[in-house]
Amino acid sequence: MPACIPLGPVARFLLSGAAVVAGVSWSGIVQARDLVVALKTEPTSMDPQYHALTPNIQLSQTLFEPLVCVDADLKPEPCLAESWKADGKVWTFKLRPNVKFSDGSPMTSADVLFTMDRVPKVPNSPSSFKVYLQKVEKIEAPDPLTVRITTTEPYPLLAINMVGLPIMSAKAAAGAAPEGKTTTELNAGSGLVGTGPYKFVSWKRGSEVVFERNPHYWGKAPAWDKVIYRPISNPAARVAALLAGDVDLAEDPPTDDLERLRKEPKLTVETKASNRVIYVALDQNGEATPGITGAAPGKNPLLDKRVREAMSLAIDRTALVSRTMGGVATPAAQLLPYPMFGASKNLVNAAKPDPEKAKALLKEAGYPDGFTLVLGTPNGRYINDIKVAQAIAAMWTRAGVKTKVDSAVPPVFFKNRDELKYSAYMAGWSAQEMSNALRSLVATPNREKGMGTTNKGRYSNPAMDAKLEQAMGTVDDAKRSALLQEASKMVVEDFGLLPLHYEQSAWAMKKAITYPGRNDQMVRSDYIVPAK
Repeated sequence: MPACIPLGPVARFLLSGAAVVAGVSWSGIVQARDLVVALKTEPTSMDPQYHALTPNIQLSQTLFEPLVCVDADLKPEPCLAESWKADGKVWTFKLRPNVKFSDGSPMTSADVLFTMDRVPKVPNSPSSFKVYLQKVEKIEAPDPLTVRITTTEPYPLLAINMVGLPIMSAKAAAGAAPEGKTTTELNAGSGLVGTGPYKFVSWKRGSEVVFERNPHYWGKAPAWDKVIYRPISNPAARVAALLAGDVDLAEDPPTDDLERLRKEPKLTVETKASNRVIYVALDQNGEATPGITGAAPGKNPLLDKRVREAMSLAIDRTALVSRTMGGVATPAAQLLPYPMFGASKNLVNAAKPDPEKAKALLKEAGYPDGFTLVLGTPNGRYINDIKVAQAIAAMWTRAGVKTKVDSAVPPVFFKNRDELKYSAYMAGWSAQEMSNALRSLVATPNREKGMGTTNKGRYSNPAMDAKLEQAMGTVDDAKRSALLQEASKMVVEDFGLLPLHYEQSAWAMKKAITYPGRNDQMVRSDYIVPAK
């Protein structure tokens, strides 16, 4: 990414002077300027700094905007900052003038300072946004349209990190708590004031989230008067709602139904490769671990690299993709698909399964009869997540690790995961470059440094940490990529985390609308437009 990006418009899919056709009946008669979207997962919070989770982010970044945006292919582009540049350890962001929040008040550098000051103060964050402020030493506002950020060392990732921090209104989000408005207050709608194309109307848990057009939006007006998001966790029910005309777009239709849906004359199906890896994390913090029986009392088999390797070798990733995922995925050998930044071209092919070697490794490690394990998984967060978890459980069981699946709706699963109730769990992660995946998922947890924020297996590899730190302080892109590849290889060879596959996303929609899809898998209503 260049050190300075000049003034330029944010690339968006917007409507200008065309008829709006969402809410159209199958006869084609316009009924309303509303868009109804079926979501597979309800957000866990409306607080834009509480939980770094895609179902939350895709909504918060429709209400709020960051300094730097990414387009549908994750290419950085100007947003609330019209330009930025780095001079050693000092980054200067020039804010876009005449931007207003949805309540009509002006957006200034004071709002940026409030937003970034609030991040570490949000209590009980399951995946802290502090990861985006790593190495930030000081944030200043020389004038209302300038933000100056000083890092502890030259830090090339700062601009891309800004994508993860949507700017809040200091006036609207102020409050008595250290963080201003609390997460509870924001979930109730108080203080949810941003600069995005839409503004918050209501959230009825389990039923719907409603946004409407922001009349003060600085860009071109979005296509829809109102956007209604309906969480429908059952994939078949999402498709049924679409076929009945009750919703205009459904995310993640069942992979088994894609060919049938493509043949529906009134529907369109869009698919796009994603940057999301589905992985299994294994508890490696100490001898005391939940969910494992059949081992010696007080002993954690997952601390033994041979056991972790056996569990990896027991997994047939190609079969997972072809059978369980219906081909709508790619087997994974690292935490990001090549050629994303920091991914290695030498780690493109996933390891072939070898159940017999897996059994031999378990015997060598002292578990000739294996042991019993519980695998935690969300049900409805990732594509075919419960089916994938059940397939893995069967593969592990055949190799000697007798596995039961503990599935839960996403909010319950993430709560259990964050409370360290699993010895093994399946989850997913997406990022723009390898440094984000490594520092979030496998770096030794250190809340103050923003490291290991989602490392709930508590894996720790000091040599990898050192290599990652070196990479994050390296300005030269080629050298940084090489260091990240080395760090990634360390994790893979240590079986610190077990990558499974990279998801491919699908969206089914009425032919009356168009959505190109995004690499980050988000459903962004500001990218959904009437079909031409």
